[in-house]
Amino acid sequence: MNDNYKTWSEIKIGLRVKIVLKKNQRTGKLTEGIVKDILTNSRNHPHGIKVRLESGEIGRVKEIIN
Repeated sequence: MNDNYKTWSEIKIGLRVKIVLKKNQRTGKLTEGIVKDILTNSRNHPHGIKVRLESGEIGRVKEIIN
């Protein structure tokens, strides 16, 4: 498991991922879902790529689920 998916090329729309929501950053609680949009504009980010899930939730990718 990569602790933070920091590069844009690792994330694809339709991919099942686990993200950390802003409200859960302190606890590290993860939310699972399918990527609807990639919100980070830069090709990489030190805290992980920010995405919107199909559920509408927004957070940074912490895990990719195979």
